[in-house]
Amino acid sequence: MSSDLNRVIETAGEILLGKTQVIKLSLACLLAQGHLLIEDLPGVGKTTLAHTLAHLLGLHYQRIQFTSDMLPSDIIGVSVYQQKDQRFQFHPGPVFAQLVLADEINRATPKAQSALLEAMEERQVTADGETHGLPEPFFVIATQNPLHQIGTFPLPESQLDRFLMRIPIGYPERGAERSLLTGEDRREMLQRLPPGLNTEKLTAMQKKVRNIHVADALLDYCQDILAHTRNSTDYRHGLSPRAGLAMLQSAKAWALIEGRNQVLPEDLQAILPATVGHRLQATGEITSEQHDSLVQTLMEAVPIP
Repeated sequence: MSSDLNRVIETAGEILLGKTQVIKLSLACLLAQGHLLIEDLPGVGKTTLAHTLAHLLGLHYQRIQFTSDMLPSDIIGVSVYQQKDQRFQFHPGPVFAQLVLADEINRATPKAQSALLEAMEERQVTADGETHGLPEPFFVIATQNPLHQIGTFPLPESQLDRFLMRIPIGYPERGAERSLLTGEDRREMLQRLPPGLNTEKLTAMQKKVRNIHVADALLDYCQDILAHTRNSTDYRHGLSPRAGLAMLQSAKAWALIEGRNQVLPEDLQAILPATVGHRLQATGEITSEQHDSLVQTLMEAVPIP
């Protein structure tokens, strides 16, 4: 099973050069059955990452381009009256896919953003009083531009909390960027690569994540992290139990990717910035650079068991 994961990571690394950590975090998020938020500048590979994961994992893929005039029905779907049958028939929207790319999600109004809330949490949508189940697996990758850019609507805390992880991609290092500049188009290259997994294997791996062992000492470490955020004056409010579950599920998935059947402290530390960075708020006004250091300060404050 680990050989299949390694093959996916290596193949994805041929498309996103020098971004192994980003690929592994994204894969861990999917294996933990969570949703991923990628926040970075335009043009660094956010959409390419989503395309790559969908292709290599053999998932049915849909992209939704969020705009300021978007309506919830553009995401969920709409009921259309059929004259012949004299009844309304529901036409599913693009959210009915195994991997949904919500591109530039913070370009849309909060009303349109909220259309994803039920889908992400309940894995179903309700339209005209009827509930429609979403396909399995169901995975949302949302991208957003930094909030200082023109035309953005900040995601509310309730929706941020629906994302298991938030990650940046960052600029490529010089050697990788040279290969990008002189190489072929990455999307054309991706079409020639075979899928590394199928839905059955992916579902089996997601089930295996649940059975990864977590020792009592690791649970103590996780709870110590949660308790520190609740008792410290550095944070506006502490991490919730949902954040604790996100940390554990992500650490289990990371351990599986690393080929282990139990979680180690370094697994928890590897996923901590991605799982709690968007859930922590400092008590005072701080810069984005200072916000990035909040998690590092948290890891230094809580001793490793």
